[in-house]
Amino acid sequence: MPYLIIGGIVIFVLIVIVANIKIVPQAHAFVVERLGAYYKTWETGLHVKVPFIDRISKRVSLKEQVVDFPPQPVITRDNVTMQIDTVVYFEITDPKLYTYGVERPLDAIENLTATTLRNIIGDLELDSTLTSRDTINDKIRVILDEATDAWGIKVIRVELKNILPPREIQDAMEKQMKAERERRARILDAEGEKRSQILVAEGLKESAILKADAVRETKIREATGEAEAILAVQKAYADALRMLNEANPTKEVIAIKSLEAFGKAADGQATKIIIPSEIQSLAGLATSLKEIISDDKK
Repeated sequence: MPYLIIGGIVIFVLIVIVANIKIVPQAHAFVVERLGAYYKTWETGLHVKVPFIDRISKRVSLKEQVVDFPPQPVITRDNVTMQIDTVVYFEITDPKLYTYGVERPLDAIENLTATTLRNIIGDLELDSTLTSRDTINDKIRVILDEATDAWGIKVIRVELKNILPPREIQDAMEKQMKAERERRARILDAEGEKRSQILVAEGLKESAILKADAVRETKIREATGEAEAILAVQKAYADALRMLNEANPTKEVIAIKSLEAFGKAADGQATKIIIPSEIQSLAGLATSLKEIISDDKK
C-alpha cells in the first residue's frame, strides 16, 4: 500500500512537471505573471513554469498583422458625407506594453483611426480627398504610430481601402469623367488630322521639289549634249583645217573648197548668194572641163 501511494505521488509530480514545461514557437512571446504580477516575457524556446505560482497571462504574436476596419462616415470641408474604410498594418514590438498598456488594443486602434480620419478629411474638400490618398495615408500612419507607442504597437502603414461618396455625386463624377474622355478623344482626333495634313503638305512639297530637280537635270543634260555636239563639230572642222593646212593646198583647191561651201549655202533658205570673182572664173573653168569630158565620152 505505501508503494502505491509513493508511486501515485511520483506520477503526479511528473505530470505537473511535464504540464509546466512550455515551448514558445517562432515569432511569438508569452507574458508570464508570478503571483498576479508581471514576472517576465518568454521568447522563442523551452521554458519551465513554477506550478501554482507562475501563470501565462498572454500569448502574443510578433508577426505583422492586418486589420480591416469597417467603413466610417466622414464629412469633408465642403459638407459632403462619404464612407471610408481603412486597412491598418501593424506589429507588436513590446508584449508587456501590449498586454498591460490598453484594454482591447484592436478596438482602441479602430477608434483612434476613425477619429483621426474624421479630423484629416474634415480639412479637405471632396476633390482633394479623392486625389490625396497617399497624403492621407501618411498622416494617419504618423498619428497612429505615435499614439500606439505606449501600447507596444508599431503601425507600419495605413491604406484607405474604399472612398464612397453619395450616389448623386458618383453620378456627377461619372458624367464629368465621360465628358473629359470625350474632350481628350476630340483633341486626339484633331491632332491626328493636323498631323495628316502636315504629312500631305510635306509630301506635295517634296514631290514638287523632286519634279523641279528632274526638269533642271534634264535641261542641264540637254545643254551639256548640245555643247558637246557643237564642240565635236568645231573640233572636226578644226581638224579638217589643220589637215588642209598640212597638205599645203594650191589656190585652185582652196577655190574649189570655197565653191563647195557656197554650194552648201545655196541649199539653204538664202535668196541671194554673192560669189567672188575668183570663184566665178574657177566655176566657169570647171563647167568647160565638164563639157569637154562629156564630148569625149560621146
